[in-house]
Amino acid sequence: MNKHLKQLIDLSLIDKEIDAFEPQIDEANLQYDALLAAKNSIASEIATLSQEIKDEQVKKQKNELHLAELSDKLESNAKKSGEIKTEREMKSLQLEEEIAKEQVNFANEEISRLEKLIEHKKAKTSDLEAKAAEIDDKLVGVKADVDVKLAKIDEDRKVIFGKKEILVGEMNQKGLSFYQKIRRWAKNTTAVPVRNQACMGCYMAISDKVYADIIKGEEIVTCPHCGRLLYLEPSDEAMGA
Repeated sequence: MNKHLKQLIDLSLIDKEIDAFEPQIDEANLQYDALLAAKNSIASEIATLSQEIKDEQVKKQKNELHLAELSDKLESNAKKSGEIKTEREMKSLQLEEEIAKEQVNFANEEISRLEKLIEHKKAKTSDLEAKAAEIDDKLVGVKADVDVKLAKIDEDRKVIFGKKEILVGEMNQKGLSFYQKIRRWAKNTTAVPVRNQACMGCYMAISDKVYADIIKGEEIVTCPHCGRLLYLEPSDEAMGA
């Protein structure tokens, strides 16, 4: 096989190994990220509940103030009852008292409803805080495990990058530039094997002449359809020889 073609194929295989580290890193972080997302979701829910509790406490205070005002009004009306001189004044005062008493009942009911709601949300907040604490405990263990996995991945990646650095240093710039131009769009299918006389990048059949050039392995051959680098796999090379 042409030396430069072999270098390009080797480089494509190394780049494929390097790219394979990304999903490994994602997988290593998966459980940690999931726990962190769950914790953030709980924190958001706690913040929402906290604001709702504050809003309901304000409503409760307003009702309590209103209740105090109504009590004062009823007390004032009770004093006025001794000063009533006409039936019309009496009926007017009775109507005011009835309305005030209805408002008192409503205010008391609203205060009771708000108190129950506040207590319920406080209990829910406590449950969520307990869950968040459990997640924090899990995160410590998972983070330690993730750090070990990532350290191993980093070691393996350094070895592969070292191989790439050596290989790139031995390649001519023209061939490297040619490879990089294809890789920009073909990614990990920059160099692909030929099987059953078809390009394994675009799966299009190639002509006998192009196939013969690939078998010879004397020159760098690209697919006439997609432009990827083509080569024979070792077993096919042996058969061609």
